[in-house]
Amino acid sequence: MKATATASEIATAVKAGEIKARQVVAVALKRIEAHNPMVGAFTDVTVTRALEQADRVDDKLAAGIDPGPLAGVPFAVKNLFDIKGVVTRAGSRLNRANPPAEHDATLIQRLEAAGAVLVGGLNMGEYAYDFTGENAHDGPSRNPHALDRMSGGSSGGSAAAVAAGLVPLTLGSDTNGSIRVPSSFCGLFGLKPTYGRLSRAHSFPFVASLDHLGPFARSARDLALAYDSMQGFDEADPAQSKRANEPTLARITHPVPGIRIAVADGYFTGDAETQAHVRHVARALEAAHTVSFPDVQAARAAAYLITMAEGAALHLDRLRERPEDFDPEVRDRLLAGAMLPAVWVEKAQKLRRAWREKVLALFDGVDAILAPATPMKAPLLGQKTAKFGGVEMPLRPNIGIFTQPISFIGLPVVSVPVWLDGADLPMGVQVIAAPWRENICLRIAHQLEAAGVCKAPVARGFADE
Repeated sequence: MKATATASEIATAVKAGEIKARQVVAVALKRIEAHNPMVGAFTDVTVTRALEQADRVDDKLAAGIDPGPLAGVPFAVKNLFDIKGVVTRAGSRLNRANPPAEHDATLIQRLEAAGAVLVGGLNMGEYAYDFTGENAHDGPSRNPHALDRMSGGSSGGSAAAVAAGLVPLTLGSDTNGSIRVPSSFCGLFGLKPTYGRLSRAHSFPFVASLDHLGPFARSARDLALAYDSMQGFDEADPAQSKRANEPTLARITHPVPGIRIAVADGYFTGDAETQAHVRHVARALEAAHTVSFPDVQAARAAAYLITMAEGAALHLDRLRERPEDFDPEVRDRLLAGAMLPAVWVEKAQKLRRAWREKVLALFDGVDAILAPATPMKAPLLGQKTAKFGGVEMPLRPNIGIFTQPISFIGLPVVSVPVWLDGADLPMGVQVIAAPWRENICLRIAHQLEAAGVCKAPVARGFADE
């Protein structure tokens, strides 16, 4: 299969007998071996396991058994997901002394039950506290569209692997924007589901009250295919909802009758370039109305406090015992979190509950809201500052200014990739819906893709290899 093949195309070809799953996986492994040294997406490649799983898919087909909707599709996961027999790095140096994982993460189990084939673990920012894709221990995951630029974080390897055509599907995590930021920088479709929708069991946490897991792909259809395969209650994740499964793929091509779409204004306006990308999507969807999120600055500040405090509490023993083994930029932010007064964090949680109610009221009048995913295209690797609203500010903590308020209250979002005419790099737009309305986000994303407004090509130089 070519690097440009989508997960849906691969599964269709494998189930039709046009190609063996083992052949598909073997080609993916060769691509990883050839191109990963320059991209830096993979930290662990599970060759033997992948080939054995591919053989099981082929054996089922030979026996007349349907192996599942993702038959033979190679996928990889951010290295904070447990992979049986592999040490769960979570992007850190400290975790490497841990024993290998005894179980696969629940979402890995579910994708393999659907016929997909795990081929490895992916690079990420240390302990997921990152927006750049630069790892102090494993090196950066590079943006395949411009290798001197950031892939975005913290799920940078997850985005880079799909944009380079190494695999058609990956999983990442999103606490404050770590699926949507890399999707924006690398030009992909990325889904952050509603908080509590997908199981996080057997994955290394960052901020338990904000963490989400979700997929990256080069089509909205592939997102829906993966999302549907991963749904289902898991008692091993105490925060997961018991809400019934709500499949999305069967109706993804159906327009939403009378859909009401608005553009977020005010805080979410961005600079001229950012506005141009949002307008491009808004025009295609005939979204003429605007909505204003109330008190966004306060909500983002509260999200920051909760992130700092919960992250610091999780790592406090490690900070005391081995501070020198942390990435200094991560360590300093965690130490600052450890010194926050408890009363501040309590106030932040109260604001969170109140702000959620205010934002949910917006959806009484609209079905979806458009907002930029990032304030800029992918910056250069090593870049430390950038202009935000005309003011030079530290880059790393501020890349997520448009994503952090949305994950703060757990709303579902699909980031859609926009390439304006003549552009050398993409930028993402968030399609945001009310809780549990992933179907709305995915149907809008598919509509934009079908109309040619949004696309996720494999990076030039990787597409035909």
